[in-house]
Amino acid sequence: MQTAWDVGVRHIVLTQDSHEPDAVEFGAFPPHCVRGSEEAETVNEISALPFFDQITVMEKNSTASGLNTGLDAWLDAHPQVTTFIVVGDCTDLCTYQLAMHLRLSANAKQLQRRVIVPANAVDTYDTPLSVAQDLGIFPHPGDLLHATFLYHMAVNGIEIIKELY
Repeated sequence: MQTAWDVGVRHIVLTQDSHEPDAVEFGAFPPHCVRGSEEAETVNEISALPFFDQITVMEKNSTASGLNTGLDAWLDAHPQVTTFIVVGDCTDLCTYQLAMHLRLSANAKQLQRRVIVPANAVDTYDTPLSVAQDLGIFPHPGDLLHATFLYHMAVNGIEIIKELY
């Protein structure tokens, strides 16, 4: 974010989990980032940035940054922004859904929009089969899902690059 700011980027949007204590999403994922908890707050490395007060923070109660967050209204209010760099954790969940929302909403509206995902700025978690069996949950092969979802974004017109610089 600092590098982007230093080269003149002035529209930074941070979508971050801030779940209701009884979030429906917790039926699929363990409780996390409950609204009002420290886990739902912006991490110190970002909140300490000297321009943090100029970053638009949007709380989300699901893996989808485009649903019930104000993102579409922000996009409509900033038509001059046509290039988006999407970074974050969970390549196959939140990152994927944000990048796809940006790409597909542009397609639906016939907008020229460039969506870029730097592969070194996204990742997902790994839950091996043996751990998943012990916990009674689905396994989550992180490396496979990371590669698969980067591929899926690419075939949908999202630019996957190795790194930004």
